[in-house]
Amino acid sequence: MKFCAAIVFAASVNGFAPLTQKPAFNSELNSVGVYYSTSTGNTETVCGYICEELGADMIDIADAEDEEIAAHDTIIVGAPTWNTGADEQRSGTGWDDWLYDTLPNLDFSGKKVAVFGVGDQASYADNYCDAAGELYDLFKANGATMIGATSTDGYDHEESKAIVDDKFVGLMCDEDNQDDLSEDRAKAWIEQLKGEGMTV
Repeated sequence: MKFCAAIVFAASVNGFAPLTQKPAFNSELNSVGVYYSTSTGNTETVCGYICEELGADMIDIADAEDEEIAAHDTIIVGAPTWNTGADEQRSGTGWDDWLYDTLPNLDFSGKKVAVFGVGDQASYADNYCDAAGELYDLFKANGATMIGATSTDGYDHEESKAIVDDKFVGLMCDEDNQDDLSEDRAKAWIEQLKGEGMTV
């Protein structure tokens, strides 16, 4: 399910004419925002599992409005890892510019942020979900309260920049080698986030 803008029609004396003004964003109806980026479609698949549990829309970060992102009480953000071994701009997607050009101009103090990542443990065992670690680090540095850390049990990788204090910084999924586990992992994670103060 992808975010789409509705076209509102209003009556005029000559019939019906479309209004071009965008409806106002209502943060009360959007307490949780879900933002992602994808290269091969795997991150979008996992984002779909998350949004299905929440009843929320998924929005590509490249299409996101800054004021809408900042209006949420909680945001969930997810990315693949494409630039393996990189110190920054690891996802190879729209996140790379947004994190360094846009995020510094926003204030996430008092807001909750949860991170999910998608990677390939077999082919990139030394850099599993590294981009999720970058999301975590930069949102935390911006003042966000980070939630949703998960156990590394059940995964088979060597190293990951998405591990802090012996836990993953959020939900990690592998659609190449463990795709049968992703949906259940997403469901369990959403329940965990609710227990950590996420209001749906």
